[in-house]
Amino acid sequence: MVWRKYIDKLPSALQGRVQYHLSCFQRTLGSTSLDFDKRIEKTLCFVWAISDYVAMSCAHQPSLLSDLQDSGDLFRSYEVNTYPNMLEQLLSDGSHESELMAILRHFRRREMVRIIWRDLTHWAEIEEIFIDLSKLAEACLNSALTYLHYWQTQQVGIPYGGFSNNSQKMIVLAMGKLGGGELNLSSDIDLIFVYPEEGETQGEKKNISNEEYFTRLARSLIRVLSYLTPEGFVFRVDTRLRPDGDSGPLVSSFDAIENYYQYQGRDWERYAMVKMRAVVGEQYAKDHLIKILHKFTYHQYLESNIILSLKDMKSLINKELQQKKDESNIKLGLGGIREIEFIVQSFQLIYGGEDPNLQEQNIFSILNYLIKKNYLPSYIGNELRAAYIFLRQVENCIQAYRDEQTHTLPATLENQIRLSFAMGYEDWESFSIELNHHRNKIQKYFEELFTTSSYIHYKTHPDKKELLKQDQSTHYTNESIGIVLNNPVDYSYPKKIVEMLEQLEQSWAIRALSKRRQIQLKQLIPLLLEIINHIEKPEQGLQRLVILLEAIAKQPIYFDLLLKYPKVISQLANLCIASPFIARQLTHYPVLLAELLNPNTLYQVPKFHQLTENLEQLLSTTPSDLDQKMDVLRHFRHRETLRAAVADITGALPLMRIGDYLTYLAEVIIKKSLELSWQYLINQYGYPCNIAKSGTVEHCGFIVVGYGKLGGYELGYGSDLDLVFLYDVFTDESINREQKTIHPTVFYSRLGQHLIQILQTLTPLGKLYDIDMRLRPGGTSGLLVNSFEFYKDYQYNQAWIWEHQALVRARFIAGDKQLATSFATLRNNILSRQRNPKELQTEICSMRSKMHSELDRSQPDLFDLKQGRGGIADIEFIAQYGVLAWSHKHPSLLKYPDNIRIIEELAQIGLISLEDSQKLTDSYRAYRAAANRLSLQEQDELIECKYFDRERSEIQALWVKLLTA
Repeated sequence: MVWRKYIDKLPSALQGRVQYHLSCFQRTLGSTSLDFDKRIEKTLCFVWAISDYVAMSCAHQPSLLSDLQDSGDLFRSYEVNTYPNMLEQLLSDGSHESELMAILRHFRRREMVRIIWRDLTHWAEIEEIFIDLSKLAEACLNSALTYLHYWQTQQVGIPYGGFSNNSQKMIVLAMGKLGGGELNLSSDIDLIFVYPEEGETQGEKKNISNEEYFTRLARSLIRVLSYLTPEGFVFRVDTRLRPDGDSGPLVSSFDAIENYYQYQGRDWERYAMVKMRAVVGEQYAKDHLIKILHKFTYHQYLESNIILSLKDMKSLINKELQQKKDESNIKLGLGGIREIEFIVQSFQLIYGGEDPNLQEQNIFSILNYLIKKNYLPSYIGNELRAAYIFLRQVENCIQAYRDEQTHTLPATLENQIRLSFAMGYEDWESFSIELNHHRNKIQKYFEELFTTSSYIHYKTHPDKKELLKQDQSTHYTNESIGIVLNNPVDYSYPKKIVEMLEQLEQSWAIRALSKRRQIQLKQLIPLLLEIINHIEKPEQGLQRLVILLEAIAKQPIYFDLLLKYPKVISQLANLCIASPFIARQLTHYPVLLAELLNPNTLYQVPKFHQLTENLEQLLSTTPSDLDQKMDVLRHFRHRETLRAAVADITGALPLMRIGDYLTYLAEVIIKKSLELSWQYLINQYGYPCNIAKSGTVEHCGFIVVGYGKLGGYELGYGSDLDLVFLYDVFTDESINREQKTIHPTVFYSRLGQHLIQILQTLTPLGKLYDIDMRLRPGGTSGLLVNSFEFYKDYQYNQAWIWEHQALVRARFIAGDKQLATSFATLRNNILSRQRNPKELQTEICSMRSKMHSELDRSQPDLFDLKQGRGGIADIEFIAQYGVLAWSHKHPSLLKYPDNIRIIEELAQIGLISLEDSQKLTDSYRAYRAAANRLSLQEQDELIECKYFDRERSEIQALWVKLLTA
């Protein structure tokens, strides 16, 4: 047997699998014989031992391997245009989408076998493998889009720009690994879809907007590439990096994307944009778009806020690593691929504005440049490069096994042997030693990033080199702290206190202060130490205060405030110690420190009507500039949230009032934000042609619907807002042709986008809220703004039971009063439809079971308050079941969208007992109170099981009683 000598060279654990693959291959081949090139003969058993994907592909279609051999493709490097030329020939006779999908999948499998073979045998360097994978993805993307665009124009016409009157084509931005030309074997492709101008299609009977045209096109493209058929998929597509993520429109015009990144773009989006590359589109359009996005990404001058933002991102990564402690993940774990990427992209963000050579997307090119131009000490750059190559080779070997997107080191002995063998090591121990050597190096340099003596300052601050060499000796000792407090301090970890004060004194923010301000800081330290001397966890309290002091050092006028008003120091310390949430709010938004000057207003929260009046008063004294009004809204939200937190901690407000208050606050802000958006759109385009020119927000033909916690009056401190946008139906007869404005559909779509922009834009004062639009019809792939008529049809004919469950907690928040009435009527009609009780129980139990398996984070000793069995979600589902099952007979169940009052109404009607109602509501209040406390402590909603053992048992018993009877 020709293969025997090669099988014997394999580790014994892998020999049986290769023999199995060879028997399958021979069985498919039948009586046909194949003559193999010596190079294939020598490597086949090795490659098949490592990659089941390659082996099974060859066994399923032996002609694939003979084709790669006979064409010579397996042994050669491809030219730049090889992939496009090959696909052009294959697709020349394609006439419909299903054929396109089949050809692309067959082509992808052939080329993946070639690439994996060349990678595992080292016939190609790792950089060539990445380039081939990226070029393969680009070719499939371009070819698919070319055909889909042509077919769609035949159906709905050609899109033209409303301003230029030029025909329009889509531009596709590649992000992440594809953007950097570094795609791995089983990677998703991160894409953003953009088109040049708003306008309409021409050439068919009914014109549609360019937004609708390109949204359809993008969906078709995603389906062609991602849909799983018997032949597999081409590439999984991820579009979450687009403006506003899942809640944003799937496609954006140049104007919309420029507006978003100018006013709303966040620092993490700048970080992501470092990898941005336009891979599809006409060259002039791509060049124009890249200029827009580079203006957002790279700034001509060094900004302190981007360094602070990168430090925040680094802290988040560290926190995530500490929580997960997943050392088996070579991408996201300690010393993983992500840490190298973060180091390199940090240099690009900080210095790319002044050095355009750093605007390259490929990490190999950037690393070489950082070393060459002395941004990085050469030994660090070379070690990072070697580590990156090693980890990416490991990643490819892991993914080559089954063509699965995984970054986890194998846990089974056979797969550990497979990976070690693939990487050229005798055993797992030898491989692990080398792996850990690289990961330790990466982690070391990652940890050093942005520290006082960080290499990130190596190039940029030559004038500060002496500063880096300054004496690092301590100014604080345990004894000096004891002297300050007039008594010895018995801290459990006294060194921590000293270390924190040293770190504060040595931080860049403090060292940059004038001598006067540094003297003020030294006056503040004893006052703070005196306060923490009387608390249970002094180290924790000082840690929060140190972080705050470092933050306010950027605006040292706050030192004056603290020294002038000693009571503010006491208030500040006590609140920060009581709640890390409050400490973080004050750290991020020091302007709130002024609120501590007036305890009378700080500890009292206004009524709903007062909230509205207070916001109106603030805005009335603000210039008409939208940016300034947005900052007023943010300051107002932070101030009122701080009041709520203080009232919560001190017991001035009960739990239910806290939820009500935070909900009312959100409503007031949404209503005002909608007014601002409405006025902005009116100023830009005039009134929509289906609305009278005197129309106000209350007669604007548009509403905001709140779902979830917003709809149920249960917002917490960090809750996002679940929103759905609807606009009124209109007919051609209702459109006023004399009003020269954009089409109502486009107008309302932009109104929704602008509202999200106001609510989610990250300014120096943060954002107002995170917005979640996934409950709209079609979820993340649906339109951002839907007509009421479409929404109505969807609810009646397409919505799932879980969507009707969500509708239980939906209510009108802001906008057109008449449309609000129509929505309320529709909600009642949908919820009160008579349903089969058994089928309803089955659907609800199935959904709850799915949520439990996917979302429940309970552990043997910890209970997930939200998703654990017998927890908040179970109570919510019981309330929703009651509404869906019985409201056709008892309309009073439709009156309220909140769980407590629904459950109480169920008892009043007699559908559940008063005793059961009391158990449900008491447990619900107890759970929410615990979740609230954890939120203020910035902890996960996990609690020791012993605290709610009785409540959990009671709720589970009620679940069985009500939903399985």
